[in-house]
Amino acid sequence: MKNTPEPHAGYAARDRAWHPPALHPPYKTSVMRAPSAPLLSLPTSLGEETGPVFGHAMLGDMDHDLVHNFAEPGESAIGPRIIVHGRVTDEAGRPVPNALLEVWQANAGGRYRHKKEGYLAPLDPNFGGCGRVLTDEHGHYEFRTIQPGAYPWPNGGNDWRPAHIHFSIFGAAFAQRLITQMYFEGDPLIPLCPIVGAIPQKDAVQSLIAELDMSRTVPMDARAWRFDIVLRGKRQTLFENRLEGL
Repeated sequence: MKNTPEPHAGYAARDRAWHPPALHPPYKTSVMRAPSAPLLSLPTSLGEETGPVFGHAMLGDMDHDLVHNFAEPGESAIGPRIIVHGRVTDEAGRPVPNALLEVWQANAGGRYRHKKEGYLAPLDPNFGGCGRVLTDEHGHYEFRTIQPGAYPWPNGGNDWRPAHIHFSIFGAAFAQRLITQMYFEGDPLIPLCPIVGAIPQKDAVQSLIAELDMSRTVPMDARAWRFDIVLRGKRQTLFENRLEGL
């Protein structure tokens, strides 16, 4: 996830050879979602270069702590506690301060808190599975959560999603909007996942994998994982299989 600063004016175009194709038949839902007509290249508008606007004061004191933000008083979520941290930069390697990161994930058993969830793993009554945090003036962020479990999904006969956390990032403008997923270093399911298999370059896959960071662990409490994010440019963190996006 290293990024080399480069001169630019405005926002750099996305490198479509770096991102997964919209149509990848092994990822079955992409067949229906992929555009059926050639894509159009449009310049960014003033609105895309000046938004979004949101109330920073809307964040709660516990939004960054998924271990406790849905738990009853005195209780906490079940599962291995982890810290996820990193830095958000733009295509020139500059920090993106005050970026809003929203995260959501399955619980330690691999189940989402959603009424249409089809996996029969147990729900954790003290885990809501979502949170949010702002980057600081240097682009750094950090939140606490439970390491999610893998889960089966009806793509093929026996497909399993690797453990992952979903990220939604609002940078300095809509043109820096990013939705992506973070995987965990060493997970053997990563190369078996049809979604990951749609990504054309190994370096691009690596940009989605958080590294174990023992220097940031809390002894007898939580392991730490580092996940840096690049918004736009040749080495941006991959958009979630939607080439029609910004």
